[in-house]
This record gives sequence, structure tokens and C-alpha cells, in this order.
Amino acid sequence: MSFQSEAVSIDNRTVENWAFAVRALRSRNYRLFFGGQTVSLVGTWMTRIATSWLVYRLTDSAVLLGFVSFAGQIPMFFLGPLAGVWVDRWDRHRTLVVTQVLSMLQSLALAVLALTGTINIWEILILSLLQGLINVFDMPARQAFVIQMVENRDDLGNAIALNSSMVNASRLVGPAIAGVIIAASNEGYCFLIDGLSYLAVIVSLLMMKITVPQHRAPSRRALQELHEGWRYVVDSVAIRSILLLLALVSLVGFPYSVLMPIIASDVLHGGAHTLGFLMAATGVGALVGAVALAMRKSVLGLGRYIAVCSALFGVALMAFSLSRVFWLSLLLMPFVGFGFMQQMAASNTILQTIVDDEKRGRVMAFYGMSFLGMAPFGSLLAGALAARLGAPNTLLVCGALVVMGSVWFARQLPAVRAVVRPIYVKLGILQELALGVQQASALQTPPED
Repeated sequence: MSFQSEAVSIDNRTVENWAFAVRALRSRNYRLFFGGQTVSLVGTWMTRIATSWLVYRLTDSAVLLGFVSFAGQIPMFFLGPLAGVWVDRWDRHRTLVVTQVLSMLQSLALAVLALTGTINIWEILILSLLQGLINVFDMPARQAFVIQMVENRDDLGNAIALNSSMVNASRLVGPAIAGVIIAASNEGYCFLIDGLSYLAVIVSLLMMKITVPQHRAPSRRALQELHEGWRYVVDSVAIRSILLLLALVSLVGFPYSVLMPIIASDVLHGGAHTLGFLMAATGVGALVGAVALAMRKSVLGLGRYIAVCSALFGVALMAFSLSRVFWLSLLLMPFVGFGFMQQMAASNTILQTIVDDEKRGRVMAFYGMSFLGMAPFGSLLAGALAARLGAPNTLLVCGALVVMGSVWFARQLPAVRAVVRPIYVKLGILQELALGVQQASALQTPPED
């Protein structure tokens, strides 16, 4: 075969691989969502960076920095599971339209206060709490709605991976833009851009034509449905173990982002642009991890992947805590982002694959409670520890705890596999195992007379 033919063959395989990596985009509704949400998330990440920098600039307090993050995330812990009950009852598409409109108004309120120079720490706290209340319903509705946007259920895992890709692509772009804008002018412009960016996702939702029905169980008392969802989570060693590790990582690992303004200014002696570059570097690693997850052909092996990536996240966080040089810190942040994103997205993929459709909203609410609901306690803990031990030592301790959690989860894997394998067989994911089970059943069945 000629060199030209080989080149054409390689190019064709490359195109096929990339087409496979974005196969969920074949669904029109998901394409609309992907485009609109990507634009909106850039604004969201700009607001996160701008809020952290504004709080630290106004107060110069690590404790208040953690408290603002606490206010924005604590509603998920107390109200998330109950919100999951309502998400399973309500039309998820309409719920998302409402939550996105409310989020837009919240960002525009921040923009007006910041641009007029009247904003204070209490207004930031109240508006952060308001956004947290909105997220209580938005997060489980958005996660549970994915299965209705993707016409082929086999593309569900790819859609979840692509969701992580757009989050982390935005995480790469948003902080970098925010750092430049803050250094040049005012945090308020970041809030204004974020508020306007919500129009993209709102328009994309309104353009959708929902063809996949939402599975709903017969309505009962809210507390009864909440208890049913809780027992469903607790009685499954797979769901329980995944959510416990996620809760630990969110408690002691995720709050690293809260301490980043302190690291950027006091440890690395930089400014808002330093913070932007560090967060963007985290986004690079997370984006690489999301693309790698999107290229996977199956959910098989993701349990082991969760344990490995959690350990990587913890080790990278410990190494970052010891760095006092900007370029070294910048090189370490992609590993932090890669490990954290992979652990979170792989957990989401397994859960979305194995849960019953009629309980999806409730399970994803518990997922949100573990992922976002534990983070505010971690933010307070990180802020308090940083005030006593310093931010670098706090990150060192947190990274070590994440590594310990990954070791515990690795020891749970045999029990997790025992639960998920029959589900994978039923879904046709483990076809060879399914065939083996059928053959074994046939051998055990006595012949008819």
C-alpha cells in the first residue's frame, strides 16, 4: 500500500474516532443543549473567579472566603434530596427553563451592585445563597434530563462525558478571561457577561422538541418517596460506595478552589491573572480527562478508574501544596484537574447507567448532595484550617485524606462489581457474560420428559 493510501487510511480512522467520541451530538436536543450550555458555562466560571477575588479583595479574610462558598452550596445538602422528589414529579424541561431564568437574574443583580460600587460582603452572601437555592433544583433536573435529550440510550455515557468536556473547556476559558477583565477593570463585568450568557442556554431549551418521555412513578407522599430514594441508595453497595467517596472528596478535596486566591496572592505573590492561569491550568487537565472519558467505548472498568483517579487527585494536591514557584504550580494543576474530573464524571456515568429511571431524579439529588452539598462544609473547614495552619498545609492534609479515601474505595470494588455486573448483563453491556449466564442456566435446567 502506498504512503498516500496509508495517510488516507489514518485520516479516516482519526475522523471515525472523533465521530465516536462525540456520538451523543447526533441527537438534536443534545446538540442544542451542548451549544447553549457551553456558552453559559464560560460565564459561570467567570463569576466563580470574580466572586472569590472580590470577596478576598473586600475582606482579606480566608474565613469569609470559605463562608461565601458555604452559603452558595449549603442548600444542596439540606434540600437536595427533597428537591429530587419534586424533580421526579415535575417536567424536567420546564424546570430547567425556570432555573436558568432565575440564575440569569441573580448574575445581573451581582453585576449591577458591583458596577455601581455599592456591593458589600452581605449582599454577596445573600445572592450566593439565592444561587444555591436555585441549584438545588437545577442540578438534579439537568442531570436527570440528559437521558431525555439523548435518543439512543447507548450514547448516555458519551453524553455525560461530553457534559464534563464542556464544563472543563469552559473552566479553561472562563477563568483566563475573568483574570484579564478583573486586572483591567472591575469584577462587575464578569457578572454582566455571565448574566447575558444564560440567554444561550435558555434559547436552546426553548428550541427543543422533547420526544423521549419522562418516566414517572405514581405520586405518593413526598416523605414516602424521599425514604424510598434513600433506601434505594443505602441498600446498593455500588451506589453507596460511589457516593461516600464522592462526599469525602468534595469535603476535603474540592475546597482547594476556595483557597486558590490565597495561594495566588500570598504564596505565589501574584494577582488576579495568576489565579486565572492556575484555574485555567486545572481546566486543561480536566478537559483532557473528559475527552479521554468520551473516547471510552464502555463503562466497564470505571470502578477501578474512580479509585486510581481519586488517588491521583490527592497526590497532585499534596505536591501542589509544597510548591512555592509559579511555573511548578502551573504544571501540577492539570493533574489536580484531571484526577478530580475523572473521579466525578466516572461516578456520574456509573450511577446514570445503573439507576432505575423513575428514581433517577432522587439518586442524582443524592449525587448533588454528595458532590455539592458536602463542599460548603469543606469550604468552612478549609477556611478555618487555613487561618490556623496556612493554606499550603491545609491542602497537604486534604490531599492525604483523599488518598486514604481512594484506598478504602479500592477495597470496596469486589462488592461493587458483584452488584453492577448483573445490571450490565441486563442492559447488554456485558454481552459475553450474559451469554455465559444463559449457557450456565441451560446446563442447570433439567431436560424435559
